[in-house]
Amino acid sequence: MRYALSAKERRGRKALAALYLRMGRREQAMSQKRIRDYGIQVGRMETGTRNKITDVPGVLVGHSTIKNEENHTGVTVILPGQDNAFVKKYTAASYVHNGFGKSCGLVQIDELGTLESPIALTNTLNVGLVWDALTDYVISQCQKEKVQVRSFSPVVGECNDASINHIQHRAVDREHVLEAIRCAGEDFAEGDVGAGAGTICYGLKGGIGSASRVVQIHGTRYVIGVLVQSNFGATEDFVFNGLPAGELILKRKREMERMASSDLDQGSIMTILATDLPLSSRQLKRVIRRTGVGIARTGAYTGHGSGEVMIGFTTANRIPPVKEGEVISQTILHEDKINSAFQAAAEAAHEAILNSMVCAESTKGIKGEIYHSLAEFLPFLTQKEAP
Repeated sequence: MRYALSAKERRGRKALAALYLRMGRREQAMSQKRIRDYGIQVGRMETGTRNKITDVPGVLVGHSTIKNEENHTGVTVILPGQDNAFVKKYTAASYVHNGFGKSCGLVQIDELGTLESPIALTNTLNVGLVWDALTDYVISQCQKEKVQVRSFSPVVGECNDASINHIQHRAVDREHVLEAIRCAGEDFAEGDVGAGAGTICYGLKGGIGSASRVVQIHGTRYVIGVLVQSNFGATEDFVFNGLPAGELILKRKREMERMASSDLDQGSIMTILATDLPLSSRQLKRVIRRTGVGIARTGAYTGHGSGEVMIGFTTANRIPPVKEGEVISQTILHEDKINSAFQAAAEAAHEAILNSMVCAESTKGIKGEIYHSLAEFLPFLTQKEAP
């Protein structure tokens, strides 16, 4: 005999399913080998506890991944905190290094210097659908808190995954966005998951990667964390551990059947930076621009067809609603001490890109070509004298 579940029972089942998802994703994250597990240390600064963007207290990351015969795509959501960002906004900034991209929500960040939503990443043709889902999610949050929503600016970034994913299917829907939010946590998988399921980096398999650095200011420890969705770079330009790795990998291509490569620097990279440093919006823009240094250290020169979009926020200097005060006081870092934040941003972005590549598994493209994982080439790239 079948019976209808009550609303309470449905909520309970959803909560249990989300718990199982988080547990499974945590196990996956803990079992992955990241770039440091291969003996490669990027930069000189101390890393955070997990060496991920979630080392910034309060920040959570969740994925929803779609993998079947037709689609390799998904959505990744970065939650700046566990409360309602629409009610108490985050100081934020964005920077477009090269604008071959279809992100949304950046105009208001630039104008007001604030972030009022989670940040979602997906593929190019799913930006609108993810925008809708984020809007529904925040409206639902605000209704529970009896907050009126008359205007709202969701932030959605994208990369084009059409070489691996049948992008015209627009496979990501509202439920995938909500699943990513439900399973968001401090531990999360990297590589070909979520918004990175179908991306390519330097002709190898790209994906989601993250890293963090600790900054000490006047005896206090702060964290700068970076998450990337990597989908850029020509194979021959790839630099790894000081080696012309792309050239060496292309030599191996002669021996590997159907191995893919990229001739052009195109495809884009989304870079999300989070910190608990007390920064102004102007200072944040200066810091996130330095993630471009990390991108360049991997060999890219920012090609015409590549969209390099950077978004940053700080969990310090929240902006309360006007009813709590018409004049707001903020604490900001002295400009003479900002160099350590610049270095941290560059190092974390560099390592995040390498993590996105080494954590990804080899994947077949739509035309049958194989996008190999960087991990497959590490045995000879990490030799003292690579052949």
